[in-house]
Amino acid sequence: MDTQQVSAPPRAPSAGVVHINIRLTDGYTIVSNRLSQHRGLSLLAIGLGTHIQSLPDGWRVGIKALAAVFPESEARIAAALRELEQHGFLRRTRERVGGGKLATRTESYNHPEAAARGRMRECAAAQVPEAVPAPQVLPAIATEPVTAAEPVGVPGREPVRVPEPESEPVRVRVPEPEPVRAPEPLRASVPDPVPAPVPGPRLVPTPAAPRKPRLPLPAPQQPTEALYAAAADLLAGLPRAAPLFLLSEEDARGLVPGVAAWLERGARPDAVRAAITDDPPVPLRHPAKLLRHRLAALLPPPLPAAVPVVPLQNCDDCDRAFRSSVPGCCQECRDARAYAGGAEWLGLSA
Repeated sequence: MDTQQVSAPPRAPSAGVVHINIRLTDGYTIVSNRLSQHRGLSLLAIGLGTHIQSLPDGWRVGIKALAAVFPESEARIAAALRELEQHGFLRRTRERVGGGKLATRTESYNHPEAAARGRMRECAAAQVPEAVPAPQVLPAIATEPVTAAEPVGVPGREPVRVPEPESEPVRVRVPEPEPVRAPEPLRASVPDPVPAPVPGPRLVPTPAAPRKPRLPLPAPQQPTEALYAAAADLLAGLPRAAPLFLLSEEDARGLVPGVAAWLERGARPDAVRAAITDDPPVPLRHPAKLLRHRLAALLPPPLPAAVPVVPLQNCDDCDRAFRSSVPGCCQECRDARAYAGGAEWLGLSA
């Protein structure tokens, strides 16, 4: 059986933007996502860059011209133009025009990286010197040898022979010039046209900033010898569990009140040891200062006040148990005695 494949229409997203796009045939500008989705530019700079790219060549895009069209102030427009220049989307240069005047030339780039690479290639090609043509080497010029002259004949006499020269014919050789080597082209060191991002403000406080006062070392409310002895034993045994916390005798003596305050508030010794020694910084330079800070900053809250327990008493009349701070009768027996006393006073007793 032939079954047609039916594709369901795509579902619209439940949240976020939904694009309703209509095909444009005129009145549009192609803008790169490098500008429209740039994370380092403000929305004002992105909008201004999009507006500049949509303008035809020769249109004025000065600060005053833009402030006359848009509601933003000249200061905000100037800041947006500087942002576009810092990220390479805009380039403004000053050029001389006729009459000794200066004019601002503004260049808008939709792809700053590609434009920067093209400028680097042009600068490198402009700094490479032209090749020097090698000189032509002239061939050696050799003179022909001088031959002996023919004998001159005179009628009636023997011919007179001219003697041949004893030396060999002179040959003149022109020295060959050495070829001139063309200098190697200099490598053009063209700086990166894209400026480095401006570092953000430092969050480190200045030396003159006020510092938070250091918390005082806690002390127990009711110090006892047994409490101080337990605190001293805990500090002396720290190196067995945490070798980095080896304290001097003076440092241990100064930290005893803080540990005693923890023990007075019901903290167990192993819990105190874990709270003041776990996860130390690396490297640990001052263990006593770290312990002092943790004893003051991590001090647990005091224990709730204990509810006083009222003791049990036996009633003198009915011998039943009741809670009271003083011995005597229970509430029922006291009520019965009060009723009996009132009846006698009224004369109602039998």
